Amino acid sequence: MSPSDTLTVDQLQIAKDNRQALLIYAIAATVFTVILLLIMLVMRKRVALTIALFHVAGKVFIHLPLLVFQPFWTFFVLVLFWIYWIMVLLFLGTTGSPIGNEQGFVEYQVAGLQRYMWWYHIVGLVWISEFILACQQMTVAGAVVTYYFTREKRNLPFTPILASVNRLICYHLGTVAKGSFIITLVKIPRMILMYIHTQVKGKENACARCILKACICCLWCLEKCLTYLNQNAYTATAINSTNFCTSAKDAFVILVENALRVAAINTVGDFMLFLGKEDMSSDGETEVAAPMTSSGDGTDLGSESSSDWPSSNDRDLSRSST
Repeated sequence: MSPSDTLTVDQLQIAKDNRQALLIYAIAATVFTVILLLIMLVMRKRVALTIALFHVAGKVFIHLPLLVFQPFWTFFVLVLFWIYWIMVLLFLGTTGSPIGNEQGFVEYQVAGLQRYMWWYHIVGLVWISEFILACQQMTVAGAVVTYYFTREKRNLPFTPILASVNRLICYHLGTVAKGSFIITLVKIPRMILMYIHTQVKGKENACARCILKACICCLWCLEKCLTYLNQNAYTATAINSTNFCTSAKDAFVILVENALRVAAINTVGDFMLFLGKEDMSSDGETEVAAPMTSSGDGTDLGSESSSDWPSSNDRDLSRSST
């Protein structure tokens, strides 16, 4: 009796559908691989430049290992600020004249300009949070610039990160404040539109909903573009010690004149980082699976039925190293 005789019609149809899906997937993966190889061949110079940039970045982390802890310090400062912001929010909630209501609870009625302090407090939350993040970007940019433009690495400061923080406090606080304020001017309207969208969800007509979502999307795209421009402006400030407007203009001109190169490097760099993450995850899975497929004396648990397993050559995986 053949195996097909024991299968139902539905099971046979499912098997055919699975085979068809695997065939489509294989064709799509082959086409994608061919296109990817052609792109890599055309962009081989960009790939070489990206590899050189990763090589320099690796040297930076070797000479400046404290850069790894910079995000943790930034997060710690953000947590302290958020705790302070919540405490001030609680004080604002108890300002005004206490009045008892019918249920026996005490309410605080705020009059005058104090009613608008909530908006000021919310704007301060967004602005100072962006300011702290911008300080981190400026600190990292200053430390990397110090390392990169120091010809003799033995002449580096004892702590380039602290030297960068010192320059930030002495000369570049205005630059960071202006860049973070520009992000705030875009983020606050987007947050307001998102709040309106959640409040009127299901009540507005299709046209109003489409316009509202389009405005939110445009503001989100503008915020991402300004954030990217600010990062490059902070780098230009760290290199040339110019003000924010001059640095932003220089960064914008450089990005426009080298748009294709920047796009290619960013795309190739992101793809190489993706391959690196996949390589690390596959290595981790191999390390976890190895003890599970071996006994205590190191023998293979599947040795008794080794004929049912693929050969070692079939199990070899070719990994891309970054």
